[in-house]
Amino acid sequence: MPLKNTFFATAAAVAISAAFAGAPLPAAAFDGWHLENATAIPGKGSAWDYVSLDAARGHLFLGRRGSGLQVYDIATQKAIAVIGTTAAESSNGATIMADLDLGISYNENGSITPFKLSTLEAQPSVKLGDELDSAHYDPATQRLVVNMAAGKDGTELLVLQAPSLKVIGSVKLTSKKPEHAEADGRGNMFIASRDENVVYRISTREMAVTARWPTPGCVQTNGLALDAANHRIFLGCRGSATVKPSFAVMDADNGTMLYTAEIGGGNDDVVFDAELKRVFLANGVNSVMNVFEQIDANTYKPLEALGTQAGVRTMAMDPKTKKIYAITAEGSADYAKKITTSVSPYYANTFFPDKFFVLTYSKMKLEK
Repeated sequence: MPLKNTFFATAAAVAISAAFAGAPLPAAAFDGWHLENATAIPGKGSAWDYVSLDAARGHLFLGRRGSGLQVYDIATQKAIAVIGTTAAESSNGATIMADLDLGISYNENGSITPFKLSTLEAQPSVKLGDELDSAHYDPATQRLVVNMAAGKDGTELLVLQAPSLKVIGSVKLTSKKPEHAEADGRGNMFIASRDENVVYRISTREMAVTARWPTPGCVQTNGLALDAANHRIFLGCRGSATVKPSFAVMDADNGTMLYTAEIGGGNDDVVFDAELKRVFLANGVNSVMNVFEQIDANTYKPLEALGTQAGVRTMAMDPKTKKIYAITAEGSADYAKKITTSVSPYYANTFFPDKFFVLTYSKMKLEK
């Protein structure tokens, strides 16, 4: 059921003051992004990863691992389905192939589960390996690139031809932590490497690495989005003990770094909206969503830092309504269990029943 926005007010205030105390306010327009709605999804506590949107049908796909790939209906604000056998296979999220009426759940057990977007009917899962992380689609070649689990000498990306989903080749990266990726519509896919601090460009036609660019000033390169029209790559950088987390802009033609600015800690997603000329970065450790304005292809300004909630790190934006959807859950770091200290010494590993939330953020028209 929907919760009042005041549920998150204290965490928001603390997050902003902690992450940006003393930071000068930029002389730029204030959009007033805010939490419009928080809906609790009944069910057992579980971890989660990615969220994706089928905007045409108003379906939000939630990768809830042990609870499977859940389908959330935006209009009714209810979870309406779990795709196939993805609960048993531990779904990390979904890849949407709207031009083919096709989606896949990419599962931690190394399988993918195809389903029709129009009916949500699942086909039998296809085993690709022992473990995988995520999958990315290039509409220009109708090819799916799947991040398999890393080995001792790097990571193999499997290339599948859609809609058959047959494996037609692979691309080997030296990175052991390839993360977010996006295609440019011209047969190129750009992939952020968190462990190497580089961006790979691969040709989905040739199934080969065509460039490998370092990201100076951007450490633990993780989130990635594209401005394909202006040939710009937007990066979310987690930082390190000596380098602050940052937003970075790279030239997609030659890998030149054009801009960096400080953001909150724990970035795991970047979204760009070309109509609004806004870049959004979700940072789950400091519980902050940073918003930047694109003045032109080479010029950017920080607009605001919205206090969110611990764990709000992945998101999807509706291109028509301009609403942003994110997910999180109430959880705790149980010291008797393994804690992912590489993210945070207090990173939650235990989540409570009926405390998983779909969050809707929107732009507020402020009175002057």
